[in-house]
Amino acid sequence: MARDSSKPECKQEAGGVFAPVIDRMRCEAKEDCVEACPYDVFEVHKLSDDDKRAMPLIARVKAWVHGNRQAFAVRAEECHACGLCVTACPEHAIKLMRVASA
Repeated sequence: MARDSSKPECKQEAGGVFAPVIDRMRCEAKEDCVEACPYDVFEVHKLSDDDKRAMPLIARVKAWVHGNRQAFAVRAEECHACGLCVTACPEHAIKLMRVASA
């Protein structure tokens, strides 16, 4: 199978060792992660009421200022741990965390 030259050299195969975790206290929904990720792991959308209730007050206020929108790793299983999202996020809201093995 030929390698897609538009994809970066990544550290891992999809669906295993690492997954992106977004810090709800930092994310401002600027969509840099969406643009940077070659595997379409991220989407930015409106926070649900449950999402907002789970956040501390200061994070809810910050989210409100930014239109109650944040990034979500909706396809985290597609993450290849390339780190482009981590580098692209201006708020430093994304970390790649090791996934607990079953």
